[in-house]
Parts: sequence; C-alpha cells; structure tokens
Amino acid sequence: MSQLLEIRNQIDDIDSQISKLFSKRIDLACNVAMYKIANNLDVFDPVRENEKKQRISESIEDPFLSQAMVELFSQIMSLSKKIQYRMLAEAGRVWNSDYKSVDSFDFSNATVVYQGVEGAYSQMAQISFFGDSIKKAYHVETWRDAMEALQNGQADFAVLPIENSTAGSVVENYDLMTEFDVSIIGEQIIDINHALLGLPGADISDIKTVYSHPQAIMQCDRFLREHPSIEAKSLENTAVSAKKVKDDNDPSCAAIAGELNARLYGLRVLERNIQDEQNNITRFIIISKDHVYKKDAGQVSVSFILPHESGTLYQALSHFIFNGLNMTRIESRPIKDRQWVYRFFIDFSGNLKDDATINALRGLSEETEELRVLGNY
Repeated sequence: MSQLLEIRNQIDDIDSQISKLFSKRIDLACNVAMYKIANNLDVFDPVRENEKKQRISESIEDPFLSQAMVELFSQIMSLSKKIQYRMLAEAGRVWNSDYKSVDSFDFSNATVVYQGVEGAYSQMAQISFFGDSIKKAYHVETWRDAMEALQNGQADFAVLPIENSTAGSVVENYDLMTEFDVSIIGEQIIDINHALLGLPGADISDIKTVYSHPQAIMQCDRFLREHPSIEAKSLENTAVSAKKVKDDNDPSCAAIAGELNARLYGLRVLERNIQDEQNNITRFIIISKDHVYKKDAGQVSVSFILPHESGTLYQALSHFIFNGLNMTRIESRPIKDRQWVYRFFIDFSGNLKDDATINALRGLSEETEELRVLGNY
C-alpha cells in the first residue's frame, strides 16, 4: 500500500507541474489573442494546429502514446481558442447573426400555409399556435409546396412537422430547412391520438380496408394485428384518408385519423386512441421567411457541416460544453455529392443576445463549414 501511495504522490507532483505549465501556456495564448485583436486576425489557424499535431505525432514512437498526446494537445489548443474567442468578444469583436429581435409577433395580417387537407395534424398545430389571430390559413399538397409558398410571398408562415416521439425525425423537412432561406420562429407540440373513422352506421366488424399515412399505420400496428381481416393501405395524409372514406361512401372502408376529421367529413368514430403508444406527440415548427426572433426566446436551432475527420464533431460540441449551453437535440443528414460528409442540426437552450450563445456560435463559425442559425424561438 505504501508503494502505491508513493506512486500517487509522484503523480500528484507531476500534475502540479502540468497545472503550472498549463497556466503559463494560457497566458501566452492570451497574448496571442491580443495580437490577433490588434491585427484583425481569426482565432482559428488550422495550418498551425495541424503542423503542431504532426510534430507531436512524429516525436513519439509508441503509437498509443503518440495518439494520446495528439488528443491531449488537441484539447489544450481547443481550450486556448475558446478563451481567445471570449477575449475577442470582450474587445468588441462580437459575432453577430443577421437575426432581428422583436418584442412580439403581429399575426393579424398573416397568411399561414400547412401541408395536407383540412383535418390534418398540421392544421391542428396551426390552430393551436395561431388561434384566430391570423388573416388566412390554407393547405398545400407537399412540404416543399409550403416552403415555396413562403419563398414566393404567398404565405408569411408555414407549419411543418419536424419529429414524432415514436416515428422519429421528419428528415425531409430538415433538408428543406437548409435548402430554403427561412427561420424557425416557434414550435407547437400536438398529441397524436389516432381514431378509427368510418361512415355513419358502420361498425368495426364491417371494416375490410383502412386508409392512412404510413406512419399512422405503423403507429397503430397492434390494433391492426388484433384485426387481421382489415387491410391497411397508405395515402399521403391522415386527413386525405378521411376524405376518401367520405367520398367513396363504402361502409367497408375506414380511416385512421384525428377525431377532428369525423366532424369535418361527417364520419363516425368507431374506436378512439388506437395508437400503440398513448404518449404519442409530434413537434411542429413554425417557419417564417424573415430572420426574426422574440426577445425572450429560449431555444436556438443551428446547422453546420463537418468534414469526415476524427474528432471534428467532438470539437464542435465542446463549444456548447465550455459555454455552459444545454443541447436538447442533435440530428445529422448526409450531404449530397459529398461522400461521408454530414450536416448536423443542433437545438440548444439560449438566446442570440446571450454572451454564452454568441461565444459558442463564434467558435462554430470559425471551426465548421457553413454555419447557419435556423432560428431562435
């Protein structure tokens, strides 16, 4: 035991020396920051960092120790950069987005677009978020149509689903967010309670065919397995399915959709809450063509591209850790025509006026490709 204590004492002595040397190194990094401030230079110098990592790697023969030292110095340089970013901000070189803060939103003359037909869950989200404060709401066939309506000035806001608690992310809408120059100004959570809707006078025993969106069919798998005589057929939307049941007027057909559709299309609720998961929710985002946010907004969404290299995601995420920012979601999407290169989508708690948010975004803007702020809401 005494031998172990002696070894630990020696380790403590070495750690103390490392701490003192690290403090001296940070002081020198601060001097570098002052030089860069005076000469309007960027903090991140990838050529310098790569050269240093190469020298360290070549100076140690043991492969494991070589990799360990490269990782250690990568962290040291990362911390140095973060301190320099903070010094640049204190010196007035603040990173700014192109977003404008407002006290509140005026929806009185707004036109809102959503995908689907009347009765779609997107319409429910639109009603829940905007209430009766808007001028007009209308529906389009696809999510892309909704984005194009924003771009063309036909609508002021769009309502798009972005994730479901059981089916996961709506990846197409992540891609559309990067293709179109829009911003997220709000979100709305909707409980997804699927009902079996048939014609008046119909009974479950009459049903041979049920129509719905593929995800809704998947979310009601247990119910459908319990009724093997019912064949499920996919359509583009739950509300479209309800409308088809009404239009076809076939008592052997039913739809899986929200109960709102029963009132809209004169259908009968044959059974309620047939989804497998009773805690089934969908998160919708409210999209604007303008880069604006409310002063009291508390969540930021960003996207950025990272090369397919070791440690790049780790280094990017370290900006949130160092600045004390809580990430609430991370998603990745492949970049078309760039093999193994990805765009990452991150939500985190923050406001575009907060120092911590600004410092994190400054670091990301220098150390990633194509950083985009997607909204503060």
